[in-house]
Amino acid sequence: MTKAALARTDGLQTVTSDDPVVQVRDICKKYGNLEALRGINLEFQRGKLTTLLGPSGCGKTTLLKIIAGLVPATTGEIRVNGRAVTGPGPERAFVFQDFALMPWATVLRNVGFGLELRGVESVERNRIACRYIEQVGLAGFEDKYPHELSGGMRQRVGIARAFAVNADVLLLDEPFSAVDEQNRRKFQEDLLQLVELEKKTFIFVTHSIEEAVYVSDRIVLLSPRPGRISRVIDPSIDRSASPDEIRRNASYLDVVEEIWQGLRQYAE
Repeated sequence: MTKAALARTDGLQTVTSDDPVVQVRDICKKYGNLEALRGINLEFQRGKLTTLLGPSGCGKTTLLKIIAGLVPATTGEIRVNGRAVTGPGPERAFVFQDFALMPWATVLRNVGFGLELRGVESVERNRIACRYIEQVGLAGFEDKYPHELSGGMRQRVGIARAFAVNADVLLLDEPFSAVDEQNRRKFQEDLLQLVELEKKTFIFVTHSIEEAVYVSDRIVLLSPRPGRISRVIDPSIDRSASPDEIRRNASYLDVVEEIWQGLRQYAE
């Protein structure tokens, strides 16, 4: 299929398969006299996972929320599929660190809630929700409530809800930070499978260097406040190896050490 065959039109802007899905143009953010971000320019492609990594307070989550349309930039522009971002939109879905589930709703209702807000009919909504509940390994828990689930299971619900709305861009704010190490590693492997399966644009925030190297196609290192792009790294990990082999591989370990050496000066 040719590029022309894949092209679509968004208003006056023609978007092709080779265009970046998300464009971050000279983004700056100030909170009063506090400058959180300065001069951020990035592009994010379809089917790739990019991690924002840096010391605490460097503006990782702030940038993620600006892309989501949850926080306005002071200056600069975000474009998604060629259109300027002026607020939240259906082409972007956000996975929160604290799950952000409705405690009074079942797993099925939580996962399908975004579709419900869009007016999707209940039969179709439940069909889509069940598909993603199964994908994240929660089949059989559709009628459970958040308080009946472990922390890891609640995070799976949040991830399934983000996928269910079929957004082009998935924004994940430290989604695995509240689970134990065993579940965290399993989630990382599941995430890589979803990246391969869904072919969406993933923007991921984490404090973990090892996690960033393991899951990422690209890592953007941000400097301490005001957050600026310090460096961009392509880990180039061989995904054909097993998870244990990857974590023991010299290339993986070298990238982890390289990033640590760049960030250790900012450790408290």
